[in-house]
Amino acid sequence: QVQLVESGGGSVQAGGSLRLSCAVSGFTISGYWMGWFRQAPGKEREGVAVIYRDGRKYYDDSVKGRFTVSQDNAKNTLYLQMDSLKPEDTAMYYCAAKPYYGEYNVPRGPNAYRYWGQGTQVTVSS
Repeated sequence: QVQLVESGGGSVQAGGSLRLSCAVSGFTISGYWMGWFRQAPGKEREGVAVIYRDGRKYYDDSVKGRFTVSQDNAKNTLYLQMDSLKPEDTAMYYCAAKPYYGEYNVPRGPNAYRYWGQGTQVTVSS
């Protein structure tokens, strides 16, 4: 049974940090594109960061230099270190997985992803 379970969300003040985790069971993340997405109220779900085991990464321009995506294949877990948080980072954060089929380009859109977690809320106050 496939499960993606996010944790680490919470409420912080602007400038603070949070580290999100996504524990995966049912498949091995090393064979998948692993991504973090977020959705704020009234907005579409958007890609935040994506990673593949060979080191390819993608960051949305809004989080470059502040967020770091990583994965621990031994623990089958995805992480998102979020520093210098801003109020506009407030959203529900989801982890997602897409099977790797040899693509060169990093898949950025949420529709490409097959498996999803339930999300963890991040709230940043000014």
